[in-house]
Formats: sequence, C-alpha cells, structure tokens
Amino acid sequence: MTALLTEKNGTAPRSTAPGSPPSAPRRRPGRERAFDDVPRWQIYLPLGLYLLFTLVPFYWMLLFAVRPAGSTSLVPWPMTGAHFSKVWNERSFAVFFQNSMIVGVATLVATTLVALAGGYALARFDFRIKGAFMLALLCSQFIPGALMLVPLFEIFRSLQMINSLGSVVIAETVFQLPLSIILISGFIKNVPVSLEEAAWVDGCSRFTAFRTVVLPLLRPGLIAVGSFAFVHSWNHFLFALMFLSEQDKQTIPVGLNTLIGADSVDLGALAAGGVIAAVPVVVVFAFIQKWLITGFSAGAVKG
Repeated sequence: MTALLTEKNGTAPRSTAPGSPPSAPRRRPGRERAFDDVPRWQIYLPLGLYLLFTLVPFYWMLLFAVRPAGSTSLVPWPMTGAHFSKVWNERSFAVFFQNSMIVGVATLVATTLVALAGGYALARFDFRIKGAFMLALLCSQFIPGALMLVPLFEIFRSLQMINSLGSVVIAETVFQLPLSIILISGFIKNVPVSLEEAAWVDGCSRFTAFRTVVLPLLRPGLIAVGSFAFVHSWNHFLFALMFLSEQDKQTIPVGLNTLIGADSVDLGALAAGGVIAAVPVVVVFAFIQKWLITGFSAGAVKG
C-alpha cells in the first residue's frame, strides 16, 4: 500500500524505523526559487547602467580637474595639477578644508554623545511623555532648516556667535539629533537588559555597566550615526553661508560657491575644488562601509 501511494503521489517513502531521523522531503520539479532561473544579464545590465549613471559625473569632474585649461580632450592626458594648486593656494581652500574638518569632527562628537544619552533614556526608561517625545522627534524631521534660519541667526547674534564655527556646529548638531537619537535607541534596544543586570549584580554602577558592557556592542551603530553626522555637516551649505561672513571662517561648500562668478565660471578650479571636497567623504565611506551597513540594519530591527 505504501509503495502504491508513493507511485501515485510522486514522493519518496519516509523512514518509519524507531529512532531514525525523519528524511527531508524531496523538492518537486519546478519548485526552485525564481531568481535561480533569471539570466545573469538581466541582473548585471541594470546594475551596470546604474553604475555608469553614477560614475560619469565623477569622471567628468575629475576630467576637468586634471585637464589643462582650454583642452577639449575626453581623456585626461596630459594631466596637470595647476587647478588644484590654484584653488588650494590662491582661493584659500586650505583654510576652507581646515574649517570644514573642524565643523565635521565637532558635529560628529557632539551628535554622538548627546544621541547616546538620549537614546539610552528612550530605550531603558519609561516616562509619561515618552510617546509624545518620540512623536516630536519624528515630526521635527519634516521641518526644513531654511525655516529656522532667522530664529537661529537672532539667537546666535544675541550670543555673539556670528562668524564663529561654533554656531555652525550647534546648528548642525541640533538638526542631526532627532534622527540620531531614534537610531541609537534602536541599537540599544537590541542589547539585552540582562547583560546590564548581570553587571549590576557584580557591583557595577549603571554608568560602569553601560560603559563596559553596552557601549562596546554599540560600535556599528555609533559609527553609522557619527559618519552620517560628519558627512551631512561636511556637505551642508546653508548654515555656513548664513552664519559665517568672514572668508577665513568659511567652509568648503561656501568656498565652492565663491568660484562661480557673475559672468564666468572657472570650470577647472571648480572641478578641482569639488574633488577636494569629495575625497574625505569617499575615504570615510571606504573605511566604514561594513560598519555602516551593519549599523543601519541593526538599528532597523526592533529589539
């Protein structure tokens, strides 16, 4: 009877001997996953077109940066560094680069520390306005920074912080905090509370348990939040334009804007400045790519 049922159903008989593990069911023909049958060119062709669409503007910028002035060649040969020397020495890009680095690093540190404290409070404590506070953080993401320029300018003017890099750091940190706090709270929720409780039993204080047990596990999340804050402050143009009027306090995005004249544009110098502005971001993402993907995927999972 078993053999007849096997022939009729098209499946292999399962072992019924005592103590023997059940055999895995055989996969029926046509049950393979759909993407196994997709031709490779249907995957590589869209990816190749997207990669071409992404890299062509970068190649065009690099071409103008290293190509001699007046040349129309599509191949950067012979190459020249005159445009880089011009923007670095004559157009004060060395000062702009230093100012952007100060703003970026300070924003990274401030955003990470404040978001770490706020995220821990949201993840580990319950209070009455917790839901309203989370809603306010989410709603604040819909407010564009341009709407807050006039109030921020008046506040910094009363504090005598206009033409100070600190004003840009504070503004960038404030606008980065809502998303950073939400992400950090998601990272902390994924760390079991039992790990902290075990440290408390061993005599550690809350801060010591957090520093020795929880903080090392948050490395991917901290790298993700810090790199996002750094890149945003490095590329942001509006705050630096409004709060910094002296040339020796301006950042790279404002410096690039000064290369665009009313009647003409020095494309070689502008492209060289764009390459200088893009190099730190590319280097940062090249080194933290693995941590960045791990951090964002960990923060998206509810603990």
